[in-house]
Amino acid sequence: MPDQKLVYDWNAIGHPLPLTAKRVYLNDETLRDGLQSPTVSDPCIDDKVHLLHLMEDLGIDMLDIGLPGAGPRAYADVLALAGEISKQRLKIRPNCAARTTIKDIEPIVDVMQKTGVVLEAATFLGSSLIRQYVENWTLDDLVRRTEEAVTFAVRHQLPVMYVTEDTTRAFPETIKKLYSTAINCGARHIVLTDTVGHATPDGARALVRFVIEEVIRPSGESVMIGWHGHNDRGLSVINSLAAAGAGADVVHGCALGIGERVGNTPMDQVLVNLKLLGAIDNDLIKLKEYCEVASRSCKVPIPPGYPVFGSDAFRTATGVHAAAVIKAFRKGEPELADSVYSGVPSHMFGLEQIIDIGPMSGRSNVIFWLEKRGIEATGERVTAIYNRAKQSDRLLTTQEVLETIHVPSPRTESILP
Repeated sequence: MPDQKLVYDWNAIGHPLPLTAKRVYLNDETLRDGLQSPTVSDPCIDDKVHLLHLMEDLGIDMLDIGLPGAGPRAYADVLALAGEISKQRLKIRPNCAARTTIKDIEPIVDVMQKTGVVLEAATFLGSSLIRQYVENWTLDDLVRRTEEAVTFAVRHQLPVMYVTEDTTRAFPETIKKLYSTAINCGARHIVLTDTVGHATPDGARALVRFVIEEVIRPSGESVMIGWHGHNDRGLSVINSLAAAGAGADVVHGCALGIGERVGNTPMDQVLVNLKLLGAIDNDLIKLKEYCEVASRSCKVPIPPGYPVFGSDAFRTATGVHAAAVIKAFRKGEPELADSVYSGVPSHMFGLEQIIDIGPMSGRSNVIFWLEKRGIEATGERVTAIYNRAKQSDRLLTTQEVLETIHVPSPRTESILP
């Protein structure tokens, strides 16, 4: 029976799917903002190129390839990534971070001239009053820097993504003044940032609507709005969805949510949710590989309970849960098994439901586990494994299960706890 006939979707009450009628674009910040985390490693260029191609395969639209003004290594990596995009004729659109100064924009111009790849200058500038007070800035200072930097970039044929830091704590008049100035100077892409993870979904919606009504429409220009969030309150994904629903065109994120403090919006989780909400139709089979490559190259372990791609995401040994999944499998309907105890269909991401054996397991777990491996589930074997599991304080490993029934452990099978 089709899934939709078995599930009543309260998510669609009052807010019919899809999330938005507009196309939602994605900007990946893994290789720039994500690397500002105090604990990550900056990947070698081969790993960055691998991630670039995975982003392309996942249908991610834009990528921050670095801040070339940060130093020789950053410049070399930006040049190499831009060259790869040119050589392989990738569709992904690169951008480079820069402080809102001519000094940071000049290296972007240089890379663009060397590679022939159009690079968007993602110029960022603090906007909140608290930041102005700490830095001894005035609004006039910020306006002058905006005019100077955006005008310079446009004059050198760089499209401009104008970013105000800490937008979610900035006053309305400051927001209007800075974005209007940038647009008047030629910026056609602006980004609202929740730099310290301050926003709630209501705040995200209110800010996006304010900018549409008070900045974009009065300008008379066609301007893209981006949303860049951080996860300090654990709200980065829902804030990103709220921003997109309110009219933002672009959502930013990083693989596994890496970044300063507790990190950026996790790009992988945004992709999963946009797909399930009908806002995108990207093929996400390679999303697991994207997370694994980012984890390995940035030296960021994926927690077992991490959504979708953690080792426990589609794994259970609990008797009641496992029994329901097993019954669904026995009906010959894998997608039913994917839904009865899961809000995310594992097959959509090249994964599957896993049944293990532990102290909370029932006999059906044991029978299914054995049959899955082509081992006859005799009463004697089932009882022996069941009894051992009940005496354990954790899940049994593959080796322990096989030892219990005196079956050799296959060399090719990994031993999982």
